[in-house]
Amino acid sequence: MPLKVYNSLTRQKEAFVPINAPYVGMYVCGPTVSGESHLGHARPYVTFDVLYRYLMHNGYKVRYVRNLTDAGHFEEEGREAEDKISKKAVLEKLEPMELVQKYTNLYHWAMERLNNLPPSIEPTATGHIIEQIEMIKKLITDGYAYEVNGSVYFDVEKYNTDYSKKGQPYGILSGRVLDEQIESTRELDNQDEKRNKSDFALWKKAPPEHIMRWQSPWGEGFPGWHIECSAMATKYLGEEFDIHGGGMDLQFPHHECEIAQSTVCNHKMPARYWLHNNMITINGRKMGKSYNNVIKLSELFSGQHPLLLQPYHPMTIRFFILQSHYRGTLDFSNEALQASEKALKRLMEAYEWVTGQWRVAAGQQAGDQALDAKVQKLVNEFEEFMNDDMNTAKVLANMFELVSVINSIKDKHIPATALAATTVDLLKQQLTLYVENIFGLKNERASDDGKLDGVLQLLIEIRKEAKNRKDFVTSDKIRNELTALGVQLKDEKDGGMSYTIA
Repeated sequence: MPLKVYNSLTRQKEAFVPINAPYVGMYVCGPTVSGESHLGHARPYVTFDVLYRYLMHNGYKVRYVRNLTDAGHFEEEGREAEDKISKKAVLEKLEPMELVQKYTNLYHWAMERLNNLPPSIEPTATGHIIEQIEMIKKLITDGYAYEVNGSVYFDVEKYNTDYSKKGQPYGILSGRVLDEQIESTRELDNQDEKRNKSDFALWKKAPPEHIMRWQSPWGEGFPGWHIECSAMATKYLGEEFDIHGGGMDLQFPHHECEIAQSTVCNHKMPARYWLHNNMITINGRKMGKSYNNVIKLSELFSGQHPLLLQPYHPMTIRFFILQSHYRGTLDFSNEALQASEKALKRLMEAYEWVTGQWRVAAGQQAGDQALDAKVQKLVNEFEEFMNDDMNTAKVLANMFELVSVINSIKDKHIPATALAATTVDLLKQQLTLYVENIFGLKNERASDDGKLDGVLQLLIEIRKEAKNRKDFVTSDKIRNELTALGVQLKDEKDGGMSYTIA
């Protein structure tokens, strides 16, 4: 069974056939590094990390490009025009690139904790200003962009008129009709500069107070949001590549605009398969500043947020994400995360016993043929489920059926001779492949025979005694030093204290 993926462009599952096998080009929209990465960033990057791992497991040579938006961009949909980087730099009294480096480092730290593999290439918007300018110049030359007062806009209506005849209207990805888009567009600054409300900025003239600015044929300014991804994807993956990924919220306007720009410049649809993960909610509500429920990844790992009852290890977050299909809804709550924490512990304990302590005699035949056949079926379905649009949830469901069998053998409720040696070997091999290599799960705490836990408990006791003596200098020093080492302490309601290692 070949790998099938749900293509948002055609709205159906399709067999994955690379343009130039065994090479695969994949572009995933990265974060705007104007602040700390939050819970919303965890799902797409875990999702596409698993796809990256699975493609490589299948023998493909993958070039995975994931960008960093480190230049201010013009927000088109329902927000005021602003440069996030410049605005935040002023607030934090930092140079813009100093701020970018700070949040890029925190983003990389969080991705490493989640055990996401680094992409093949991680280009930045500021590093590709020339490519963006060249693409804009071509759009103007071809008649699909125009300059007004030092700003450049993409002519959406002209594109839609010309490309609708070719079966590729503006809105082909999101399903939005242009007339409806125009009616729902809010009045933003400089709307009077545009020929049509639906036109979007390719380049914006920089006002005097704007910190980040570059020379261009149209004067000093900065690039729009959408043009950066078109320029970088084209440079590193070519005019047409295999997979473009991102969150569902990027379908419109970002990916729709990318398609229009790249199609005009390169005369073809930029990506063959468009994959989008669904959004997350927190306790049933959309995550947003207005709800005061934006949880940064550092807060999630440390438990330092009013909505969190405890810290959650990055592997718990990764496991929780994989328990749902990437296109399904995912609601974060303390109850759900605590359940995932327990389930992951159960899975990893069974996995460690299987791969470390379970021994069977070579050539052993199945003592229980029905159970042996059941185990083989459960294991062999891993690949079937992954090939069906990366259904990690079904793979994990099978794993937990296997965990019940493993624990029964471990606890001697089922004889060790129940399974054939070949079945046990298959089980060990496939669990290692999927748990570690494809799903990217690992032990939450390195095995140390309890020594590390003992040391930390001793430090917690010393800190508690210091607090009782009102020696807050010592108490704070212990907490701060442990935090710097990645150990987060959390005071419990009953006066005790817990810790988590990030």
